[in-house]
Amino acid sequence: KRCVGICMNQMSAKAGIKKHGEEAVSAILKEFGQLEHMKTFKPRHKHDLTREQLSRAMRIITVIKEKRSGVLKGRSCVDGRPQQAYISKEEAASPTTALESLLITLLIDAWEERDVATADVVGAYLNAYMEDFVVVKLVGDEVDIISKLNLVYKEYITSENGKKVLYLQLIKALYGCIKSALLWYECFTKCLFDMGFKLNNHDQCVANKMIEGTQCTIVWYVDDNKISHVNSKVVDQIIAEIEKRFGKMTVKRGKEHVFVGMNISFIGDNKVKLIMKSYLEEAIQAFGENVSAGAVTPASRNLFIVNKDLPLLETERAEIFHHVVAKLLYVAKRARVDIQLAIAFLCTRVSKSTQEDWEKLRRVLKYIHRTIDLPRIIGVKDFSVLQTWVDASYATHPNMRSHTGGVISLGHGIINSKSSKQKINTKSSTEAELVGASDFISHTMWTDWFLKGQGYVVKSNIFYQDNQSAILLEKNGRNSCGEKSRHINIRYFFIKDVLKRERITVTHCPTEQMIADYFTKPLQGNLFATLRNIIMGIIPYPTKERVENKMCSGNERKEIKSSTDNKGDSQVGEEDKGIDVTPKDS
Repeated sequence: KRCVGICMNQMSAKAGIKKHGEEAVSAILKEFGQLEHMKTFKPRHKHDLTREQLSRAMRIITVIKEKRSGVLKGRSCVDGRPQQAYISKEEAASPTTALESLLITLLIDAWEERDVATADVVGAYLNAYMEDFVVVKLVGDEVDIISKLNLVYKEYITSENGKKVLYLQLIKALYGCIKSALLWYECFTKCLFDMGFKLNNHDQCVANKMIEGTQCTIVWYVDDNKISHVNSKVVDQIIAEIEKRFGKMTVKRGKEHVFVGMNISFIGDNKVKLIMKSYLEEAIQAFGENVSAGAVTPASRNLFIVNKDLPLLETERAEIFHHVVAKLLYVAKRARVDIQLAIAFLCTRVSKSTQEDWEKLRRVLKYIHRTIDLPRIIGVKDFSVLQTWVDASYATHPNMRSHTGGVISLGHGIINSKSSKQKINTKSSTEAELVGASDFISHTMWTDWFLKGQGYVVKSNIFYQDNQSAILLEKNGRNSCGEKSRHINIRYFFIKDVLKRERITVTHCPTEQMIADYFTKPLQGNLFATLRNIIMGIIPYPTKERVENKMCSGNERKEIKSSTDNKGDSQVGEEDKGIDVTPKDS
């Protein structure tokens, strides 16, 4: 209850009416008014419905949400759990745009200096018609409220267990029904097809159309849209056409936008800045304990060590742990990739969390508190050059499995990252590197294909690794197998064929410059600070011409201002005493 109250900031209609009175009733009336305006329901007499239809009738749940501004908002959805018994996931699955697609299109927007608009379709699902015969019901106070809007409903009201009940047939897709997202997707894509757009073959939520000789791109995530073209008048026309079909949208233009929870800023020099500060503040608040002391790194060296003898957290704290980790996972993939390793491990503990895990989460939140304003900056130097770094730390987990880290870059910062425990055990560090490479190379292939779909051809696709033996295995397959590697399943040698078919060049990278190492183990000290600032786009990747002391140039070390006295977890770098997050050119 504590977690829900803090994090969700919403309550049932009954609780909302009890707390806010007529203000809550007005919010519910406004929500029902939209449903009525969109002709969402058709009332049904109970005696006209079959026993099966009555048994499958889903309750409409109305909640009151208190927005940060203090305004109350009513929200209605269906409890769609009964549909899980007779509708499979395959029947109802709806595409959503990949995060990597969004980041790449943002870089294209920056590179081509496109005019960008973000727009929200109001009541998106209600524009799609329900294909199946679906029955829902209102129970209790909401029956009286909706009857005020439409007197016709009164003759359909019945009573069950002493409560008023109103049965309704869904005419439009309503949030909560298993198929609603798919129905809206099909409705929206049909609109785009009618406008002449074509989907990128590698992301079904990215559509393109050549207008005035240049590409117009629409990326959408459910009802949120990003529309871009070099000519602002073309963007105006696209918005007008969509509004003609779905009604007035909430539109934002300019260099700053909020999209799928990210604060996005186009900062010039082909770079984009991403921040999700409010999510981090909510995670700290939900944790409910003081984390103001701060921490220099998100995890200590014992991150992967687990004491199985400790008792599980009590239910309330376990729920808070689960919620905070889930919220941070959402942020870690988008705006704070620097905490991704720690969160990847904590995700494996949500079903069996202990006080030890709670303290590890506290360490992450202390680090976040210290670096709350740290942005993620991505940039592009040349779309024809794609770089991938893959690394693995051998047998680091309690079950002796290794950990894979991988990143992809288009020149500044990273556009894709992976930090995950390997699914099989390996017998050497070489095999661990091979497994990591074969697991991550599909991301490299997809990025290449997606860029081609957006009109950019990758001419130099470089795949960096720091293990020479693994590189030989990948290039030569079984020709380079020794006695210790014969047992590896043949599927991991598919990488040899991929390298040849996709024209990917495997290149050795010195261990000291392997930025994917950040995602394989909890680094500390100067190495942590340097790699953190590289992956977050605060400084560029150190090329050979700028490398000093095996890692970064003197100017870059001065910019990072980190201590070099090797004090391990207690080391406090100057960069963490009030971080200067302004990116500087090198």
